[in-house]
Amino acid sequence: MKMISWNVNGLRAVLQKGFYESVARLDADVICLQEIKMQKGQCEVDLPGYEQVFYCADRKGYSGTAVFSRVPMLSVKTGIGIDLHDHEGRVITCEFQDFYLVCCYTPNSQNELKRLDYRMQWEDDFRRYLVALDAVKPVILTGDLNVAHQEIDLKNPKTNHFSAGFTDQERGKLTELLNAGFIDSFRHFYPDVTGAYTWWSYIGGARSRNAGWRIDYFIVSEKLKDRMLDAKIHADIMGSDHCPVELDIAASRTDAP
Repeated sequence: MKMISWNVNGLRAVLQKGFYESVARLDADVICLQEIKMQKGQCEVDLPGYEQVFYCADRKGYSGTAVFSRVPMLSVKTGIGIDLHDHEGRVITCEFQDFYLVCCYTPNSQNELKRLDYRMQWEDDFRRYLVALDAVKPVILTGDLNVAHQEIDLKNPKTNHFSAGFTDQERGKLTELLNAGFIDSFRHFYPDVTGAYTWWSYIGGARSRNAGWRIDYFIVSEKLKDRMLDAKIHADIMGSDHCPVELDIAASRTDAP
């Protein structure tokens, strides 16, 4: 089963920038999108064979997530059940036969870290949500988590220790999540690879210089460790300031004939 996650930085915009060609090339079973920046019905996505789920922010043109799946879903839930967090369209939980897939667009701590306190509350509440799900069935979390976990995960760590997305507080919360029984799939397969980034600023030709950050992830329950086949970063796919990331997992033993 191939899964793709991509912060498209505006779904309506990326539809005009080769989105369908990229989706055809990736040929994924499930596609998770973040930062769709639209309300449901503002555009139609022509992907025959995929069930479509949208979770839009109350605020127009902001945040939002979507999931497209050609694998049958048993159930779909939007939000995490906490009113403080459930107005920005940030989390879709899709239940499959033997795992939950959670598509997430984590809140950015913003300039001058003015939203860091809220981000910390979000992290604790969201981690509890994931751990509770994982007690029922294994969880695959994917999306733009707005944090580069280790110094290897961004081009210029020394100058960014007080920048949103690389503070000790944010990095520590991802460590807490991993310690709660989860695996960073890309680092599982490629622990020492450098220059592997998923987001580049539009300023200063950052992408052409590969001066980026790895902030898009597939975080996988340890219960699914033996089924992980590969994790990839598709840095050559354009259309957004992020690129798609991929997780490949084997079918469960219960699916075997």
